[in-house]
Amino acid sequence: MPARLALTALVLVAVLSSCGEDDPYADYCEVVTENQTELSETLGAGGPDALLNALPIFRELREQAPDDIRDEWAVVVDGLGALEDAMDDAGVDPATYDRKNPPEGLTEAEKDRIDAAAQALRSQESVAAFAAVEQEARDVCKTPLHI
Repeated sequence: MPARLALTALVLVAVLSSCGEDDPYADYCEVVTENQTELSETLGAGGPDALLNALPIFRELREQAPDDIRDEWAVVVDGLGALEDAMDDAGVDPATYDRKNPPEGLTEAEKDRIDAAAQALRSQESVAAFAAVEQEARDVCKTPLHI
């Protein structure tokens, strides 16, 4: 009987101590929840610069992303960052940029760099990464990135 009691005590201690372990997704899910309304408003506003306006939130989400989705967040953030850099370097306002009617003074090289960055965001890899980060939030955090 004492051996059975000791075994029960050991199992109870193991179960109770595992309850205190940190959830590896807790910080990430907290950031998802904290930013959901702002991200929804930013993306919901639409416009050609909606994704770029959401980039600071996406960067924060990437920083907290669990290992299983970190690479996908890197694709999202790096792709948007490349577009942001191309537009900044060209002195172009993303909200008003019209590829078919580019602003005066925009060089062909600058236009090509903007086009390449925008095209990369439409690549299969980028589309899959955007879908994966959204699905991860739904699966792990039980909530979408935006509503």
